[in-house]
Amino acid sequence: MEKKTILVTGIGGNVGQGILRNINSLNLNLRLIGIDIESFTSGNHLCDATYKVPYSYDVDYIPSLIKIINEESIDLIIPSTDYEIYYLSFNRALLNVTVVASDAVIAKTFLDKYATFIYLSENNIPFAKSWLTGDYDFSEKDIIAKPKEGRGSRGLLINPENPNDLPEGYMIQPLHKGLEITTAVYVTKDNKLHGLFTMQRKLTNGTTTESIVVFDYDNQLREIAQNMINLGGLKGSFNIQSIVTDTGDIIPFEINCRISGTNSIRHNLGFQDVKYALQEYLLNEKPDAPKPIKGIACRILMDVIYPEAVDYQGAQKTNFKIF
Repeated sequence: MEKKTILVTGIGGNVGQGILRNINSLNLNLRLIGIDIESFTSGNHLCDATYKVPYSYDVDYIPSLIKIINEESIDLIIPSTDYEIYYLSFNRALLNVTVVASDAVIAKTFLDKYATFIYLSENNIPFAKSWLTGDYDFSEKDIIAKPKEGRGSRGLLINPENPNDLPEGYMIQPLHKGLEITTAVYVTKDNKLHGLFTMQRKLTNGTTTESIVVFDYDNQLREIAQNMINLGGLKGSFNIQSIVTDTGDIIPFEINCRISGTNSIRHNLGFQDVKYALQEYLLNEKPDAPKPIKGIACRILMDVIYPEAVDYQGAQKTNFKIF
């Protein structure tokens, strides 16, 4: 195979780094380009070349991407952050390269948790009841307030004293108690549900640190995912975060329209959505059938050291240590 070049965004985060590790594990004849808003990241050593870029919503983001695409002859872009999914999808025509991302309209909807609630509710798909600040009717005993837009578990407030006086941009949901699960779903290019993979997880600062594979809820989740796919616009991998109540009901409370942060875990447990994306969008192959297995994953903190580096140019891929 002629050597292809893939660009992965957000290499400073766990999602982008997981994508890079998964690609490297496949031993394909590929060149990896990484981009991030920072020059130094722990993901630099996983790439053949890296670039610092503006935030995705900055006016210079797309021009900077176009320059990198042309200079590096990029064949495929795999975004790792929610906002890049939207901006790259919205600007596909300008980029002139394949981007693994859902349609811009659906990506924008899932950027906003309240818009997600409205969209899914209107289509009779379960999602946690939600109110905008100022509209809450005090019908719930326990509530959680969270930013409408945001990543991880940042800014969460449990049972705030004056929920309708929270800053603009917050929303309110019932505080559902039960088992928290995260479900990765892969949608093929021809709009088919290729498979899903669910884990019970433990979070630390919004990031999964421990997880265990669960198959008990696959039938219910498959129905939810299929109904979402039937609405159109979803492509590649997306993620459903849910609570399983004591009565066995599954209540999704957030949808991430991207490859999720546990991609490196599930890659080793038989659900390889990064590989499926490469097979479909780069190699023009039918994606392998998922073969999920039971397992438990724990994450550890490691260090990437760039000896003698004083600036970005000094952090070469061949000059690093991992501890």
